[in-house]
Amino acid sequence: MKYLHALLFLLLYNTVNAAAVKRYFLNYPEVKLGRDTDTVVKKQSIIAGVSYGSDAFFFGRTGPIKYPFVSTDVIYNAKNGLFVYASALKLLGYPTLVDEIDVGGGYFHRFSKYYTGTISYNRFIFNKNERVIQSATSNDINFKNVYDLKFVQPSVMLDYLFGKSSDFFVSLNISKHIEPSWNVFDDKDYLTFNPGIIAILGTQNFVQRYSLDHQDRLDADDIAIFGPDHVNYDNGRFNALNYSFKIPVAYNRPHYTIEASYKYSIPVNVEGALMNKREGFYNLTFYYVFY
Repeated sequence: MKYLHALLFLLLYNTVNAAAVKRYFLNYPEVKLGRDTDTVVKKQSIIAGVSYGSDAFFFGRTGPIKYPFVSTDVIYNAKNGLFVYASALKLLGYPTLVDEIDVGGGYFHRFSKYYTGTISYNRFIFNKNERVIQSATSNDINFKNVYDLKFVQPSVMLDYLFGKSSDFFVSLNISKHIEPSWNVFDDKDYLTFNPGIIAILGTQNFVQRYSLDHQDRLDADDIAIFGPDHVNYDNGRFNALNYSFKIPVAYNRPHYTIEASYKYSIPVNVEGALMNKREGFYNLTFYYVFY
């Protein structure tokens, strides 16, 4: 790409699998020296962004009702690959000012021309209502590998989450970066497309924990009851959780990007608690890069 590769929220989201609230799929920003060159250099940067999502999505699961949200993110990237970030999320339609705050940091390393890796620690802080399903956990250790095979970009992401519950996830993603040679308005802008297919495998103890924490809303929200007179589910079993495909379209200029995306989610092995069904998600993100 001609310009700085900013972190994708969601963000990022994006960020692949985690959640609308785990937007900050951390891809360290780099600069290509030209549109058709593979030579890259690291640059110190600060990235600020704002996002809208039609529903909060967390490792293949959604809450009992839709939670559209807006979020803000700030990320600092050092030349040596270290980064830190902070994010605030507000659920639309509720009086609370902030429903979740995320903070974290990590390290990005380019092992070769075609292989990069990122390791990070993320801390989730929720208000007392704990509406979103990921409130059943509060810590995430993440390791992501990305391979650039030119015609496709496969990636593998490992997550260990712990807090009220503990879970392990493996996310597999195959995407294709498409960057047309033509510009839109002038020679400083361009469009990018990055369609992808994602599979999420893992445990889902967080679903059971969320159900137990919200028993006062069982009838309204169709959350299963756990007890001696009801079916108990093996949420600790490692299994396929979700398959989805995503179509992001981004308009890029030297310092900012506007991205719209659609994701279609197919949850599988929905044991336990939430009556998840196939669902489409819409996201709109704006982020600005200072460097």
